[in-house]
Amino acid sequence: MKHGKKYNESAKAIDKSKLYETAEALDLTCKNAKAKFDETIEVHIRLGVDSRHADQQVRGAVVLPNGTGKNVRVLVFCKPEKVEAAKAAGADYAGAEEFADKILKENWMDFDVVIASPDMMGLVGRLGRVLGPRGLMPNPKAGTVAPDVAKAVTEAKAGKIEYRLDKTNIIHCPIGKASFGAEKLDENLNTLLEAVAKAKPAAAKGTYFKSCVVTSTMGVGIPVNTAKYGV
Repeated sequence: MKHGKKYNESAKAIDKSKLYETAEALDLTCKNAKAKFDETIEVHIRLGVDSRHADQQVRGAVVLPNGTGKNVRVLVFCKPEKVEAAKAAGADYAGAEEFADKILKENWMDFDVVIASPDMMGLVGRLGRVLGPRGLMPNPKAGTVAPDVAKAVTEAKAGKIEYRLDKTNIIHCPIGKASFGAEKLDENLNTLLEAVAKAKPAAAKGTYFKSCVVTSTMGVGIPVNTAKYGV
């Protein structure tokens, strides 16, 4: 795979044999984010678990202290008496059957997060084949199935992100934009890594954090030292 001149220049500044402390890694990542748009900063965490086993799943959600820099569009499924509270908290859409029909009949997908009150899961369950493959299905572990939908909306708008293993036992998450600067990104990254460390399954054996890499949208992956998280 051929890379551009900017990528190759950035790659020369990275020692691939070194594990960088989070602050230094993010400082380098920001300096290497040279695209004409505000690049997203991402983290990729390989864990020493086997996602094929139910007792080794790692999934949860965490509110990043400095948000993600993304304007999150939120759809809420709730009873009529909760619609106004959801909208007051910042929900872009709130309702019930009308939105389920719009998704099923019109393939409407103008939202980034779906939140549901527990009493709406019968309705939302019908949308599983559409929302599930896109990672949008509400889930109690992610805090997107919640009795207090207004609180869930506030957290989603504030920068709550979900983390979960893919089939190769890697977690992929955005932690902000290059314009945030290294200090704010470092706060976000540490918050995420601490949450993942706490989510270590009891069935996981050996080294938990196998590797961790931060990168910008168009940038070079930088290996991060996770020793301080103690797992």
